[in-house]
Amino acid sequence: MRTNIILLVFSFVLMKSTIAQTYLTENTSSRILAGNKGLNIGGYAQIDFNHSLTDDHSFKNSKLDVHRLVTFFGYNFNEKTSFVSEIEMEHVVELYVEQAFLSHKLNHGLNLNAGLMLIPMGIQNLYHEPPTFNGVERTNIDKYVVPTTWREIGVGISGRLASYSVNYEFMLVNGFNGYSNGQSKFSGSSGLRSGRQKGAESYMTKPDFAARLNYYGEPGLSLGISAYVGDSESEEYNDLDLDNNIAVLSADSTIIGINMFGIDARYNKEALQLRGQYIITNLSNTEQYNIKSNSDLGKRISGYYTEIGYNLLNNKDTDEELIGFFRYENYDTHAEVDAPTIKKESYNRTELTFGLGWKLAYGAMLKVDYQILSNASDSDNRSAKLNLGTAIWF
Repeated sequence: MRTNIILLVFSFVLMKSTIAQTYLTENTSSRILAGNKGLNIGGYAQIDFNHSLTDDHSFKNSKLDVHRLVTFFGYNFNEKTSFVSEIEMEHVVELYVEQAFLSHKLNHGLNLNAGLMLIPMGIQNLYHEPPTFNGVERTNIDKYVVPTTWREIGVGISGRLASYSVNYEFMLVNGFNGYSNGQSKFSGSSGLRSGRQKGAESYMTKPDFAARLNYYGEPGLSLGISAYVGDSESEEYNDLDLDNNIAVLSADSTIIGINMFGIDARYNKEALQLRGQYIITNLSNTEQYNIKSNSDLGKRISGYYTEIGYNLLNNKDTDEELIGFFRYENYDTHAEVDAPTIKKESYNRTELTFGLGWKLAYGAMLKVDYQILSNASDSDNRSAKLNLGTAIWF
């Protein structure tokens, strides 16, 4: 059933379209790099209202949150060399640097990049500005499977193979912090998310590899393939005596091998919008890791979603859009486990989301959606959420 859904979406995206390709490929860094010489300033914001609905006659307070407020500063020194940065405040009190890297154009199709960069995995880790996706909140696949917003420090190359209509990106970066202060950073419920180092005094034993290829040869179509390969980091390796076999074996048990692979597609044709994504992560050494750290990390994490949207104002004489959409999403952080860890069906989660997005102007949007949430341990016991939001990007 899942395979059939994925194949259905990808068969749709093979059709041609008249929508400009920049609609699918523009994000914050691309705006800065394509901007005028000198200083470029912009930002985005997401302000949410969330209300959980129950059927047990209990009441839950609503939550209102300035979820994120981001300011980006870029500087184009000349036509070849640029600096990109994003400074993000979450929930009013949490401050992060989301990007900070230098980019230098070596030739027409090749750029050298170095600094804190987004890992090129999936759709929303690269295109996460609120007006670029339907629904108030980001998809949970891009939280528990791809730990968006996922960024690390490293060096890489990017560019375009124009004759093949392909964009590419390759990078070497530090890995996840999988074990520190005598505790595991990975878990069955949230996967690898807590291991993101985010450029905050990151450490590294050896670099991990990330890559993405994106095909844009058909109007309105974007097809992506992403990969991430490497090992997690561990503080157990700091000042490790390599002649002490017991200490080396103990340190080895805190390392997780990570192989993540993703495919995604986006397609726009006139009023129609289609998108889909599938991500699978295979982890090694989970048995030793869980025994050492008393954790329950799965050996396989996977997820996918399919989404259809339609602009209800397409035939009206207006630049505004009213996008109705429906999304089916499933993600499982215990898709497969190693003994003695017991597989938890509650980590196999399904979400149905439908709603409306009113684009008042390019970069300004009001959103409302309704979510039905369930998991495989008790599929008949569902919960629901009503979400409203404001999305800004300039």
